[in-house]
Amino acid sequence: MVGEGESAEVVLDCFGLMHRADQEGALAERAARIADGGVLLLQFHSLATILRRGQWNSLRHGHYAYYSTPALSRMLAAVDFAPRSAWTFNLYGGTVLLAATPRGVPGEPDESVTRLAADEKAQGVLDPGRVRVLHSNAVAGAQALRSWLVRQHAAGSVVLGYGAASRAVSLLCSAGANSSILPAIADASPAKQGRRMPGTDIAVIEPDELAERAPDAVLLFLPDLLDEVRHRIPQIEAAGGKWIDVEALTSSV
Repeated sequence: MVGEGESAEVVLDCFGLMHRADQEGALAERAARIADGGVLLLQFHSLATILRRGQWNSLRHGHYAYYSTPALSRMLAAVDFAPRSAWTFNLYGGTVLLAATPRGVPGEPDESVTRLAADEKAQGVLDPGRVRVLHSNAVAGAQALRSWLVRQHAAGSVVLGYGAASRAVSLLCSAGANSSILPAIADASPAKQGRRMPGTDIAVIEPDELAERAPDAVLLFLPDLLDEVRHRIPQIEAAGGKWIDVEALTSSV
């Protein structure tokens, strides 16, 4: 660990840069902290993932930028850094960890960077028209969710949710969802329990209460948690209930 303003051999930014309004200044600040021979690690939710999976509701207030490997490479060049290696992870459907060093360091970006940049370009990360498709994803996804909820309600099925996440707020509001078709959403955070989803009358409950209600289906608003919640709340499937990936439901249109 180093003190405020001191240099370090490794500086890791994990989804922090996107929350800074002054992107150029924030990146320069991080680069300036790198000691000789050090490395800057930047982890980001890939714009390519957002486009591929139609994750329009990942774009929200408090986020000033969304990155692709080609775009971030240009940003790094402006502070005299260059990408060297890249790793991908399944978090959020696809995140990237990019390692960068000062441009004066010998060597070129390895194959992991060049391959990833090429793949992302092929997905249209530099094409405004491709990014604009997220609007139609938003409309279609919200309509798909509402139609599914209405059908389940008409069939007499009990549907609850899990994961009172910020990304769920825009989806529920766009879908016009309320407690008549989605009575409650469980969340493990005590700070959220006993409240409601913003813009709706949908209650936020404890996970134990979710199991007690024995729903026919549970909408999972955080798909990354599937293995965890299946293990933590086995009563759902034991009673014949199903976990429904909201992202898959709203992108299959």
